[in-house]
Amino acid sequence: MFGEVPVLPVVVPLAAVVLLVLLWVLHRREQLTAPRASVALVLCVYAAGVVANTVFPIYLDMPGGDRPWHASLSTVPLVDYELADAVMNIVVFLPVGVLVPLLVAGASWRRVLVVGAAFSLAIEVSQYVAAHLFHGGHVADVNDLLFNVAGALLGFGLLTALSRLTRVDVLVQRFSWH
Repeated sequence: MFGEVPVLPVVVPLAAVVLLVLLWVLHRREQLTAPRASVALVLCVYAAGVVANTVFPIYLDMPGGDRPWHASLSTVPLVDYELADAVMNIVVFLPVGVLVPLLVAGASWRRVLVVGAAFSLAIEVSQYVAAHLFHGGHVADVNDLLFNVAGALLGFGLLTALSRLTRVDVLVQRFSWH
């Protein structure tokens, strides 16, 4: 068996530290409320789940091979891409489209697009690096990036549409950090 970096002992403490920092920031701004703290918690749990499922496994002592650099990279859109993968990537990034407007003042579809693309690109680059340095089990795929961004935009669209309802808008304002 190869030495594998355990997921939970890495991701859980990291998420806990980020949560504490976010709560401290809200407290310093005198904006700490239960709804805003719950947004911080959701953000940390969501990010931890995404990292745990996209960057790991990481192996420390797996013998290296002579894999070419492109073996862990898929750059041709919509070729050999499963519908289930597209749906999964859209669903996984829906929270980005909801969280960005809650966390950032003046959120727009363009801002959500940029944040979603940057977050997705960071994941794909991490997967590529992990595949080559730590023999990780993921492929960096342009399709994942495209459907992740689509998911973020869809999440933003859903929040925007639902926010037209007075009761939902009141909830959004209560949970908003701005």
